Amino acid sequence: MQIKILGWSGGIGAGLRTTSFLVDDDVLIDAGTGLGDLPLNQMTGIRHIFITHSHMDHIVGLPLLADSMFGVHEEPIVIHAQEKTIKALKAHIFNWVIWPDFSELPNKDNPCIRFDVMKPGEKITIRQREIEMIPVNHTVPSVGYCVQGNRGAVVFSGDTTTNDTLWSSMNKYEKVDLFFVESAFANLDLEISRISKHYCPQLLATDLKKLNHRPEIWLTHFKPGDENLIFQECVDLMPDFSINRLSGGEVFKL
Repeated sequence: MQIKILGWSGGIGAGLRTTSFLVDDDVLIDAGTGLGDLPLNQMTGIRHIFITHSHMDHIVGLPLLADSMFGVHEEPIVIHAQEKTIKALKAHIFNWVIWPDFSELPNKDNPCIRFDVMKPGEKITIRQREIEMIPVNHTVPSVGYCVQGNRGAVVFSGDTTTNDTLWSSMNKYEKVDLFFVESAFANLDLEISRISKHYCPQLLATDLKKLNHRPEIWLTHFKPGDENLIFQECVDLMPDFSINRLSGGEVFKL
């Protein structure tokens, strides 16, 4: 199993891309601006997209991908998400006002994309990879995902703050090799973190004590401009873990 980091930032700017992770050549976790850096011939390989939640930085590439892939495949790209997330996408993006509804194009019987409702705790197997939806705590209905392959497990936290569900779900696995977790704000923005339901290093360090595993941790979703401060605060507060930061383009192989 291979994980390629297309997008990792909490915002945009020169060299910054928002959340999107490519699993092998056919599965995407979120569809932020990082998706746009994939060559067109690699985009054609994407057959499944797992969305963590409906916020723009995680779905902005989705309507554009549907347009670019229109007519390329006989079978639709499957969009896996919670029911409320799918309703939000259909009401506010694929609504014929902001963007055409590609789940009805070229027609309802032969669409470009297909929405698949998935529930927290549910698992789907795609090419010998088991993908579990994990509930987390954010301002809108949100989830993370665990991808279990033949040679290891990878967890994506999605956007979240203090919770028990992410950690209890991870602890059920025999081993977690890689953990991609957000820390959106520095500690000086603790109150903003709580209001917006994101982690800051202080909140993340407290929750990390709930984890029984010692995976390689890669931080993501930094507020642009505060990357160095957030990373150093995480390193200082979590000395018992291998703490690393994403900067885009990394490729992990298990």
